[in-house]
Amino acid sequence: MGYPGERLAGKVAFITGVARGQGRAHAVRLAGEGAQIIGVDLAGPLPGVPYDSATEEDLDETRRLIEEQGAKAILTRCDTRDLDGLTSAVSDGVAALGGLDVVVANAGICIPETWAEVTPQTFRDTMDVNVTGVWNTVTASARHLIDRGGGSVILISSLAGKKLQPFMVHYTTSKHALVGMSRAFAAELGNHDIRVNTVHPGAVITPMGSGRMVARIEETNQANPRLAGMGMTFVNQYAAEPEEVSGVVAFLASDEAKFITAEEISIDGGAQHF
Repeated sequence: MGYPGERLAGKVAFITGVARGQGRAHAVRLAGEGAQIIGVDLAGPLPGVPYDSATEEDLDETRRLIEEQGAKAILTRCDTRDLDGLTSAVSDGVAALGGLDVVVANAGICIPETWAEVTPQTFRDTMDVNVTGVWNTVTASARHLIDRGGGSVILISSLAGKKLQPFMVHYTTSKHALVGMSRAFAAELGNHDIRVNTVHPGAVITPMGSGRMVARIEETNQANPRLAGMGMTFVNQYAAEPEEVSGVVAFLASDEAKFITAEEISIDGGAQHF
């Protein structure tokens, strides 16, 4: 696949949840724009989710696709809930590639449950991965961006971070939290010319829709069918391809967006307004 140019030539990007889906698409797009890639993924069983988890084979395929773009790929297995592990992964990648310019905090989980089905464990798991894991990602990488003299941090939130996702109190809470986190980091890191923004996809066609995910959503919808129609798009396309989200990520990573920070950008076909 060809891309419009090499806006990220000479840059290094760190991406979490890189093994497949949006994370893989972001990695391939940024590599195609000239960036070298540091990436991590649990590449193993995720807590409580009804869809298939990523595998080591998925991570290997992402590495191949990045290298196919002519970029270097330093990809390792790591849980974003592990700050020490993330810090080591970023530091090792920076030592090998010479610096860091872009961070894409993409890793996250989604568990459809009505409010009465949410348990302390599923709430904790969702917050640990989707919020603490993102905080860990920025914390592990910010010093390297400062050393570089600036950079771009992109937190992957969701339509659920602007409006809500029915029957996912924990997921909606976690994705709203990322908006506040991005603003707070943007304010403090701005003094180092580091920009921090959130991206808010609606439905995206990824392996998150595998396994029992669709069936589970349909089951929770029965609790209140009126809510099932929320999030409809204004256009005929009902869901984004992951590459369409990656186009926005590449823009925010580039110098074309050098005066954009603390902003929330949607890729949802208008669904947030339905």
